[in-house]
Amino acid sequence: MQAVILAAGKSTRTYPLTLTRPKPLLQVANKSLLEHNLENLNNVADEVIIVVGYKKDMIKKQIGKTYKNLKIKYVEQRQQLGTAHALSIAQSYIKNRFILLMGDDIYSKGDVKKCIKHRYAILTTRVKNPKNFGVIIEKNSILTDFVEKPKKFISDLASTAFYSLDRKIFDYLKHIKKSKRNEFEMPDAIKMLSRKQKIYCIKSKNWSPIIYALDLLKADQKLRKNKNMIGKNTKVYRNLKNSSVGNNCIIKGIVRNSIVMDKTFIDVNSIVEDSIIGENVYFKGKISDSVIADNVKAKNVVIKPGCKIWPSKKISDLIVEWDVQ
Repeated sequence: MQAVILAAGKSTRTYPLTLTRPKPLLQVANKSLLEHNLENLNNVADEVIIVVGYKKDMIKKQIGKTYKNLKIKYVEQRQQLGTAHALSIAQSYIKNRFILLMGDDIYSKGDVKKCIKHRYAILTTRVKNPKNFGVIIEKNSILTDFVEKPKKFISDLASTAFYSLDRKIFDYLKHIKKSKRNEFEMPDAIKMLSRKQKIYCIKSKNWSPIIYALDLLKADQKLRKNKNMIGKNTKVYRNLKNSSVGNNCIIKGIVRNSIVMDKTFIDVNSIVEDSIIGENVYFKGKISDSVIADNVKAKNVVIKPGCKIWPSKKISDLIVEWDVQ
């Protein structure tokens, strides 16, 4: 079986982390989102087609042409015209049945296996804010309607954008029109397919959506099972609790419930809580519920909740209460 991973988009909602890397390469539990999905496809699929676009060379360099038992191919989406358009670019590589998934969320191997039992299936989950999702209407676990971001409540069952499909979907991709967002979107094609074929709605138990940067923390904790994860050549001198720390880091301060990426130095008398610290950062101070991008130097600072520090900024002797861009 083949799989298609959509990894072309430029994610502005995960700024400032995605100013320096594509969203699928954001890390949780010391591994990129894309690599977590490849792990879950290993020994389920034999070939993966990755649709790339924004900062495509970073993805190609990190993933390569094989990943464990998976063969990897790349196709480029030059214009960001939606998920259906991205899939259509991979059409010539698709042989028959395939899995379609997003490269910037995390799906479990158990959910993957449940979906591929059916020729046509969509992975779904209950959500608290259905207005932000594609919403599923089903009867006896069969899809009857699919509404993208409804203004009024019709259901709390949402699509995770994970599908089991075959080449018939391309017959419907030809006929869909641009949405109000000026994109060609998968729900329109799925609705057309559902009029001819039974599409099974499979309930997910382990989907981790990544919409905003701080969503990485919840996914990170779930994957680590609330235990610390420490990368290679990293030295931890102080209190580390429920956090992941990348490779070649030095942690002399206190880090709790956070993600610290590679080559970062957390100095003495520092407290990092519920935050994400990017690569190659020097930090001395206090930070909570905030995000620091790559290559930042921050000395003697207090960063209040909700702040974002853009890449390569240098700040010192400050109380930060708003974004530093």
